[in-house]
Amino acid sequence: MPINNLDDKDLMLLNLLQKDCMLSLQALADAVHLTTTPCWKRLKRLEDEGYIRSKVALLNNEKLGLSLTAFMMIKTQQHSREWYKQFVDAVQIMPEVMAFYRMAGEYDYLLHVQVADMKSYDAFYKKLLNSVSGLIDVTSSFAMEEIKYTTALPVLAREA
Repeated sequence: MPINNLDDKDLMLLNLLQKDCMLSLQALADAVHLTTTPCWKRLKRLEDEGYIRSKVALLNNEKLGLSLTAFMMIKTQQHSREWYKQFVDAVQIMPEVMAFYRMAGEYDYLLHVQVADMKSYDAFYKKLLNSVSGLIDVTSSFAMEEIKYTTALPVLAREA
């Protein structure tokens, strides 16, 4: 029985798109041994069903002068719906925030922040603190080296 109604061709298409979403329809179809029309129909279904959220270009942060990667762990005593909405709304519009998670454990929230340098991080930090009240502990860690980074999910075709 296929997992989530996906067969091996669907999984292969998803893997190919994760590696390069600019592949032509013909290249995708050839790779999964289909003609272009059934391949296009599969891609359309995968999009319509939400398996494909978006198609993007991944940019080089170093070349763009955004070489400081920070991870902010945040604690708060505020847990009302109104505060949560205000906090989420404030963080959502901050372009420096690459990822934003509500956590279980010692910290309530985790932010992945990408900025040019420590001065830029300090400006971001102040902007965040001035945007929302109720943050009682903000701890930051800074990446010294990126060892692995991927946006590809571990989508694997099943063994025959």
